[in-house]
This record gives sequence, structure tokens and C-alpha cells, in this order.
Amino acid sequence: MLLNEIKKTVHLSIPIVVGQLGQMLMGVVDNIMVGKLGATALAAASIANSMFMLVMVVGFGLTMAVTPLTAMAWGAGKDKECGMVLRQGILVNLFSGMVLCGLTFFLSEGISCLNQPPEIVAPASLYMKILGVSILPLMLFQSYRQFAEGVSFLKPAMVITLLANIVNVAGNQIFIFGKLGIPALGLTGAGIATISSRAFMALALMVVVTRSSKMKRFDPFLNFTKIDLSMVRKLLGIGIPAGLQYFFEVSAFSASAVMIGWMGTTALAAHQIALNIAHISFMVAMGISSAATIRVSNAVGRQDIQGTRRAGFSAVILCALFMASAGLVFILLRYILPAFYISDKAVIDITASLLIIIAFFQVSDGTQAVGIGILRGMTDMKIPTLITLVAYWLLGLPSGYILAFGFDMGIFGVWCGLLISLSASGLFMMIRFNAKSKKIILHP
Repeated sequence: MLLNEIKKTVHLSIPIVVGQLGQMLMGVVDNIMVGKLGATALAAASIANSMFMLVMVVGFGLTMAVTPLTAMAWGAGKDKECGMVLRQGILVNLFSGMVLCGLTFFLSEGISCLNQPPEIVAPASLYMKILGVSILPLMLFQSYRQFAEGVSFLKPAMVITLLANIVNVAGNQIFIFGKLGIPALGLTGAGIATISSRAFMALALMVVVTRSSKMKRFDPFLNFTKIDLSMVRKLLGIGIPAGLQYFFEVSAFSASAVMIGWMGTTALAAHQIALNIAHISFMVAMGISSAATIRVSNAVGRQDIQGTRRAGFSAVILCALFMASAGLVFILLRYILPAFYISDKAVIDITASLLIIIAFFQVSDGTQAVGIGILRGMTDMKIPTLITLVAYWLLGLPSGYILAFGFDMGIFGVWCGLLISLSASGLFMMIRFNAKSKKIILHP
């Protein structure tokens, strides 16, 4: 029984994981190609991306509401309601995207107040504004992607994301360095390439979803008749807490980077490399989490309590096994992996030590990621959001600060604080799911 449940989750997870890794690859390629412009451009891109990420994760969270509501309707056999979730989701997400775009423009003007090198302020501000515009096609793509995930139509988004990498590379080559009669625009060109790739993703997935014979029964067309306030409230009731969950986590890691920055360049470089390595395994955990959201929501739609618990706990076990394996790899290759990024022995030595801490929190990281996903599948959002706030900002960050500066543990103290955050979040999420999934499940 357990093996069968795990197989179902794996089947759903693979295209989601590949798609997420494809999106991550676009960021890696951008950094590589911008890096050819020199340290100033790369530094400007780094500060702009760091600030933009705090806005973008809120947008991602808002779009997440589409998946469980669609999956519940599909599980209950309400095909037309799936299309209604999509249409109302597009309205909510595009409006939210415009608000977030405006917020990005506002925050971009604050880069000059962050005590950054003067030469990066202007290019970073302009680059961040361009990234802000890219939120709109990204929110449209995410709306269709989350809808497609809700009805287990997974491969198109994966393929489109991989193809978008080609569009992104071509756009970078044309706009950054100047090709096909277009002048070299440097970092600004990288931003234009990002808009181009995200517009491609949105339009391509919209065409595939609306023209697929498999999707016609869900009525996925943009034939708006009215704004359904009840559905809008449901979408915001899930989306806003989801956005806050991501914000609390990402902002905590950003605050950790600030603390480590006080320790010097070597420590900060090691932190960035370690975080990048850990992010790879986390992408797999996020894929499993998304698959778990779908399976739990389907079971909730069928009013199947035992099916809900089996889908949730089997996903946690699957993710824990994978993350434990990843942790073992990190320990065994702790001196080899950092060498792919840098040749500085001091940085490699610190990163190698951090990878041991990362190995210990892999299971916790996977558990909290899947825990959020399975609770979202039950549309249980308020308490998990509070758990995230407490785990990161009331437990982890203060602990990391005290260990780093009070007990002179330096960077290792900060990372032990992150270990505390992830472990607390994972534990509380599992306690919450175990209690919540035993009760009678009703539609939200």
C-alpha cells in the first residue's frame, strides 16, 4: 500500500521537478552571461535579484491557490468548476501582478539607500524595474501552470519551461551583447531577455491548455461573465497566506546573509555557495510538495479521509528518503562540490563544513516543504503561516544570532539557527497535518 502511494507521488513529481529545475537553470544562465560583463554588472544583478525575489515569492504564493481548489473540484467530479477557478485565478493573479510590479518599481528606488557601491546603483535600479514588468507574464504562466497541475496535466509546463531556456539564452545573446542589428544593452538586455522568455512561457502554455482536447471538458477558456466574489475570497484566503509563508522563509535566509556579510567576504562567499548547493535538493522537495498538494486535494474533493492521510504521509516519507540521500552525498562530496564554484581554499573549507550542517537539515527541510504542501492541499493556511513566522523569525534567526555572536560560532552559528528553523517548522507541520487530517473534511 505504502509503495503504491509513493509510486503515485513520484509519477506526479517528476515533470514538476524538471520544470522547477528548468526555471532555476534560467537564473544560473543569466548569472553566467551577465558575469561576462564584469564584476560591476554581476554585483548590480545580485542586489536587484535579491530584492526582487522578496516580491516575486509573494506572487508565487498567490498563484498557488489555484492548484488545490482546482484539484478539489476535479476530485469531486466538478469539471466546469475547474475552469471557473482558472478564470477567477487569472483575474486575481494579474491584478496582484500589477500591484507587485508597482511595488518593485518603488523598492528599486531604495537601492541607493542600501550603502551599495555607487557604480552599481543605477544599473541595479533599472534592472529591477525591468524584472518588475516580467512579473505580469510570470503570473499568467503560473496561473495556467497551477491549473494544469490541479488536473494532473503536467508535461506541457515542463516542456515549455525547458524551451524557455533556449529563448532566454538567445535573448541574452542578442540583447546583452548586441546581435541582429540590436545594440549591446548589457545588464538591461538581460532584463529584456527575461521578459521575453517569460512572455513565451505564458503564451505557449495558454495556447496548449486552451487547445488541448484533454482540457476542453474543464472549459479553460477566457470567457469571463462576472467576478465571482466567493471564489476570489477562496483564492485570496489560500494565496495570501501562501505568499506570506514564502516571504517569511526567503526573508529569513536573506537576513542570515546580512548577518554573515558582517563576518567578511570569505564567509559570505561560502554561504552563497552552500545555499546554492542546498537549493538543488530543495527543488526536488518542492516538486514532491506540489505533487502531494494535488493528491491530498483530490482526496479531499472525494471526502476520503484515509486517502488524504495516505497521500500526505507517503509524500513525507518519499521526500525524507530523498533528502537523507542528498545529505549523504553532501557529506561525501563536501570538498568536491564547492570546487566547482571557486578555487579559494579558505572558501572551500568553510563551505565543506557548512555542507555537514546542510546534510543534517535535509530531512527537516524536505519535511517542512512537503508539510506546507499537504496542508495547502487541505486549504489549511492560517496556522501553517503562523508556524512559519515563529519557526524562522522567533526561533531560528534569534538563535542563529546568539550562537554566531554570543557564543562566537560565526557563520556556523547562523547556519545552526537555520537548522533550528527548518526542524521546528517540519515538526510543527507534521503535528498539524496529523491532527487536521483525522477530522471530517469539508469543502472550503
